[in-house]
Amino acid sequence: MHSLQLPPRTRAPALITGLVCASLSLVLLVLVAVRWSPLMSLDTTVAEALHRRAVAEPGLVRVSRVLTDWVWDPWTMRVLTAAVVVTLWWRGSRLLAGWVAATCLLTALVQQGLKAAVGRERPRWPDPVDSAQYAAFPSGHAMTAAVTCGLLVWLLRLYGAQPPLWWGSLVLAVVSVTGVALTRVYLGVHWLSDVLGGVLLGGAIASLSAAGYIRYTGRARLQARGEVRRL
Repeated sequence: MHSLQLPPRTRAPALITGLVCASLSLVLLVLVAVRWSPLMSLDTTVAEALHRRAVAEPGLVRVSRVLTDWVWDPWTMRVLTAAVVVTLWWRGSRLLAGWVAATCLLTALVQQGLKAAVGRERPRWPDPVDSAQYAAFPSGHAMTAAVTCGLLVWLLRLYGAQPPLWWGSLVLAVVSVTGVALTRVYLGVHWLSDVLGGVLLGGAIASLSAAGYIRYTGRARLQARGEVRRL
């Protein structure tokens, strides 16, 4: 990949995406907190239908557990992000490395804070195919995957990745985020609104982080140019 070359004007799509995701996630958070009846009914209907299928499909359950526990597990995503941060630091992009690390730390804090504040119980089954601990909303798997994949796609764009690589990474990111969301509901450890909330929150954090970085570095460049001209 080449050096940073994303023009300042590309901040707008990231900012708009972040604000839309943040707004939708706030609406969903309120609906979950007040236990809005239509949403609770939808969650129950989807969860029950998928659980019946999971009980009847042990082979697919095993595949789903491997994907959710290893490939798309939050710790797998964190290790991947840590590797990216180290690489950026080693390449001399220390501000960007710190920015990515801080974004991931913020994600973990927001996730755990919301789980504690909402305190939503996970689905309970007489014949569970998987188990998970702590509160349900938002899904940590979905939120972490959305932030990690969003940041990685943005970084490839930031470093001028060729279109085939960038589009390929975008498709892989969409598949991964969608996949982890589906497996969590399919395995009966989350409600549909949990994973939707995780995806929206993750998308908001990743997009707003990207927009913030572009704005910050753009202003720094303008200030540096001003100083040079005064000299």
